[in-house]
Amino acid sequence: MADREKRPEFPIVGIGASAGGLEAFKEFFSGIPADESLDMAFVLVQHLAPDHKSILTDIIKRHTSMEVLEVENGMPVKPGRVYIIPPDQSMSLNEGKLNLSKPASPHGQQMPIDIFFRSLAQDQGEKAIGIVLSGTGADGTLGLRAIKGQGGMAMVQTPESAKYSGMPNSAINTELIDYQLPPEEMPAKLKSFVSHALKEQDEPAIKITEQEKRFKKIFVILRNQTEHDFSGYKTNTIIRRVQHRMSVQQISKLERYVQYLEHNPGEVDKLFKNLLIGVTSFFREEKAFEVLSERVIPDLFASRREERMIRVWVPGCATGEEAYSLAILFKEHQEKQPENYKVQIFATDIDGKAIAQARRGVFPGSIAADIKSERLSRFFESVDEKENYRVHKEIRNMVIFSEQNLIDDPPFSRLDLISCRNVLIYLKRELQKKILSLFRYALNSEGYLFLGPSENLRESSTSFSAVDESLKIYQLKEGFQSNVEMVENNFLPPMTGTVSVDEKSYADFSEGSEDLSLQEITENKLLEQFVPPAVLVDSQGQVLYIHGRTGSFLEPAPGRAGFYNIVSMARDDLRSEITNALNESVQEEKKVFRPDITVQKQDETLKANLSILPIKNETRPQLQKRLYLIVLEKAGKLTEKEAEEIYDLPMDENISDPEAQKIIDRLRQKLQTKEKSLQNTVEELQTANEELRSSNEELQSTNEELQSTNEELQTSKEELQALNEELKTVNSELENKIEELQQTNTDMKNLISGTGIGTIFVDLDLKILRFTSSVTEFVNLIDSDIGRSIGDIALNLKNYNNLSRDIQKVLDTLIPREVEVQTQNDKWYKMCIQSYRTENNVVEGAVVTFRDIDERKKLENKLDRATASLAEQFVSIAREPVLVLNSEREVLASSSYFCDVFNTSSSAIQGRSLFSITEGIWDTAEIHQLLNDVVNQNAVIIGYELKLDREGKGNNIIKINARQLSLPSSSKKLIVLVCRNIPDNFKITGEEEQEGDNEKR
Repeated sequence: MADREKRPEFPIVGIGASAGGLEAFKEFFSGIPADESLDMAFVLVQHLAPDHKSILTDIIKRHTSMEVLEVENGMPVKPGRVYIIPPDQSMSLNEGKLNLSKPASPHGQQMPIDIFFRSLAQDQGEKAIGIVLSGTGADGTLGLRAIKGQGGMAMVQTPESAKYSGMPNSAINTELIDYQLPPEEMPAKLKSFVSHALKEQDEPAIKITEQEKRFKKIFVILRNQTEHDFSGYKTNTIIRRVQHRMSVQQISKLERYVQYLEHNPGEVDKLFKNLLIGVTSFFREEKAFEVLSERVIPDLFASRREERMIRVWVPGCATGEEAYSLAILFKEHQEKQPENYKVQIFATDIDGKAIAQARRGVFPGSIAADIKSERLSRFFESVDEKENYRVHKEIRNMVIFSEQNLIDDPPFSRLDLISCRNVLIYLKRELQKKILSLFRYALNSEGYLFLGPSENLRESSTSFSAVDESLKIYQLKEGFQSNVEMVENNFLPPMTGTVSVDEKSYADFSEGSEDLSLQEITENKLLEQFVPPAVLVDSQGQVLYIHGRTGSFLEPAPGRAGFYNIVSMARDDLRSEITNALNESVQEEKKVFRPDITVQKQDETLKANLSILPIKNETRPQLQKRLYLIVLEKAGKLTEKEAEEIYDLPMDENISDPEAQKIIDRLRQKLQTKEKSLQNTVEELQTANEELRSSNEELQSTNEELQSTNEELQTSKEELQALNEELKTVNSELENKIEELQQTNTDMKNLISGTGIGTIFVDLDLKILRFTSSVTEFVNLIDSDIGRSIGDIALNLKNYNNLSRDIQKVLDTLIPREVEVQTQNDKWYKMCIQSYRTENNVVEGAVVTFRDIDERKKLENKLDRATASLAEQFVSIAREPVLVLNSEREVLASSSYFCDVFNTSSSAIQGRSLFSITEGIWDTAEIHQLLNDVVNQNAVIIGYELKLDREGKGNNIIKINARQLSLPSSSKKLIVLVCRNIPDNFKITGEEEQEGDNEKR
């Protein structure tokens, strides 16, 4: 972060917009009175086309009296000015200067608003202000989160006033927004907030010592509503976040804000959310994640048996970005291993809403700026056209999210890696020490600890070795993991002048680093000189704290160091007394006193008074665990004779009675037996205690596993709920689709019925699927015929019974077929058969339609008759052999000269094919081709010589002229054929013509 001295003394307001942003910019600056100056700078970031010059600068100039500038690289920011990003540039703020660079992301994945907002938060801290206006997508969301993480202010356009509500809604969903306003109302609220915030900064900061009661009241209000205690948070953090909320609510006095909290539960939630803001992103400090991937994760796999699971804990996970980042790293390394290693990541946070968001695994599209493209495509899927991304299921299943209070709730255990980043920096030093001690307990031997860039180990540095000090990656030294049961350590005021037996596991959470007062020095000296030795233990005799010199009564037990039990440390003569007295004090919850206990210490014998006092934790009344203070006080030193009588019981030389001597021997033997029995009992009790402790650890581990299973079940339940919601959505969509299909089907029926076209639908087996009512005029169909073959149905048509065959031919060749058919009542229809195709162009049957052409047919007949009459009139005046043919080469009319030359009559040849008259002289390939060219190509034939080789009659040549005759009122084509140069000897007998005439008749 830039030094505070280098920051501008005025606020810098970043405003981001996309689609619809131009209108919002106009409304925003129009809301600033022309004669009013705002002592702040505005930086506008909009999604601009990279290949077009922006005219945004000129447009904004028309709506504000402030100076408007398009940014140039290195331009310093000054108050009272508006700065606009140029096209095809990324912009950031560093030490109050705007820097430009080419976008690193490909076109379509640029997040210029997030990039600028993050740099604004980094550079300006709590003075940063971010505003998101109209736009699609989620650009700006992560940037606003970064601004709020630094204590800045976030403002968003109300979705209903935005032309496109995607970006405002995405920002609002973070629940971090201070104000939601239409653009024209933003300047007034902005001015009010800035003036209040600057006023608070000019005044002396709130002193926690001066306002201690009021802050305690705030802590009580927060604890009552959220069940979380913030008294262990750093004072400056609490003050800064409270002051921010006071500025948002325009409240200047702390006591008034306390009253406001008491009457507004919604503000308590917002303050709670404000206190929990954590700046997080995928692969934050990328270099640190590279070291994890290259050095830490391979080591965890290398030292792991295949059947053993790798366990990772991410406390303070916020919305899950860091947990998913670790899961991606482990998955990438897991795929490279031939063995099937299992990885389980526990991600916890105090914020239930953040955990719920993390479980969803859906993040705004702007995360593309933090994740490499290959990882984005491999481990994420786009949602809503890349407006959001969802984590793939394989990564989601590796992470178990749980709501947990790191300070009060039990930790996870047997962990290989703990990633706790940017959590400790918000906590007081004594709480940091406690959490680091908890991490030592939770980690396996040589497990790894990953901290944030501003965090350090302090007193715990002796327990860890640095993997990379600059990146805050550490490894627990072998033998330094804690095996003791974690207990609360602020149960008593600290005892001065003493030494803790187990500093590694039970930290002293006192403010002992300050200089001691004269009163404390005096009290410490008195404690050293006049207070007897004492040991603080729990109900199992576990040593928690030792005061004074206890060497006369206690000594370390042989075996592995790291934890101690008062029974195992006590000298032989004290062991049974302490065991019995502690059991009595625990069971009856009373003070126990044992005077004049004989203690043998090497070459001297002492008498001791033993006192056991039950202690209740007054500072933490909710803590159920009781503690016991064992006081050992010297009662005097035995003489040699007294010691000899107690320990040696020598034979009195004056005793001569053999019976008495036997009794003494038996008593001595009994005493020795009782001592051995008592010693065995003590050892058995110690063994039982060890077994109970092991069972307790196993139960604790089982509890963690059950908790994990419960989380997995909860996740499965949530996934099922999500799936159920998706199914409901799909069902709703299907219902809508069915309604649309029903409406479409109704429309189609009405359309077909309205056209009057008879229609039959058949499948590939020629079975009837459906038909329209008008088709019954041609085919005898009723509703019960659906499903029958079309070939079984009788047709009401004259001279046509080939419907089934024609349909099958169309299905085989996929060539449509048209046939003119006539009903029994002499009405003409055109029957069209074509294939039925689906949207995917798959043939699934055929469609038969009947269109009414009766009127057309009548007109055609009239036209044919008129044409024939016209042709007859035309040839009647011809002085040459002339024929008029239709397009089918049939004779419509013939001239009298033609009949004379060819020895026939008009009635004999009219209507007959040209190729069947006059001895078939016209039925040649040349004449066929000639007439085809006349009809199809409108060719004109002049002087074509037709050679006739008639047997017995010689060779004859006839010259022929032919052309097409078009009538303006008809589409029919006629052919006029004229014969010339008929030879004199050309003669056709009348018998042939007579036969033809008879045949025609």
